[in-house]
Amino acid sequence: MKWDPSQYVRYADERERPLHDLVARIDHPAPRRVIDLGCGPGPTTVWLKSLWPGAAVEGLDSSEEMIRAAERLDAPGITFRVADATEWSVPDDSDVVVSNAVLQWIPDHQDLLTTWAGQLPAEAVFGFQVPGNFGAPSHVLMRELANSPRWRDQLDGVLRGDNWVSSAETYAELLLAAGLVVDAWETTYIHQLAGENPVLEWVRGTGLRPVLAALDAADTAEFEQSYAAMLNEAYPAGEHGTLFPFRRIFVVARRS
Repeated sequence: MKWDPSQYVRYADERERPLHDLVARIDHPAPRRVIDLGCGPGPTTVWLKSLWPGAAVEGLDSSEEMIRAAERLDAPGITFRVADATEWSVPDDSDVVVSNAVLQWIPDHQDLLTTWAGQLPAEAVFGFQVPGNFGAPSHVLMRELANSPRWRDQLDGVLRGDNWVSSAETYAELLLAAGLVVDAWETTYIHQLAGENPVLEWVRGTGLRPVLAALDAADTAEFEQSYAAMLNEAYPAGEHGTLFPFRRIFVVARRS
């Protein structure tokens, strides 16, 4: 599945705010190595470098398109490379590992978390956030449309269900059982979106990507037209734009 870095960063401020809230709970005075696991087009990795200028900082992403965009940044002291999180292991000198809205794309990522927890060096911190909105209208309507008679044959099995992420409590229990000290919480952001079909534009950059990859241009246009009408009814525009609630799940875990 290809990613479009320009579409992804269309709502960069809104997408990066959860990372800022996550990192605010990561307390490490002088990490040797900081890893941005799922770095996207790279600005978040540059920001992490500014927080810990003395650390070796690495941005990893499975998307070649995202890494190419990241490599075009002026980012001294940062290494970007393509890497598959399912095959990645925590390096021995990693003191801070951050994953921002990545794990929801990986089936059975809970098993990976247990593995990574066992690999964390002493005093190292792993922080991640995942969307908790798979039961929101934006995703429910997408799945309903994909499962309709018109699209079922082409999109069967393409979209994720509402069980692809765990609750904050489940993540906390998993990492506590792995011997880590855990801080877990949830936040619902109310994003104020402007423009025509703003929720469609949002999901084009992320959750709609599997549909876009499965359909040709003509079918994509037809699907999006139907989906946009459903979204505009679920998220009506008001005097101050379109309000888009977005729940996210956060976990910061430390090896003490």
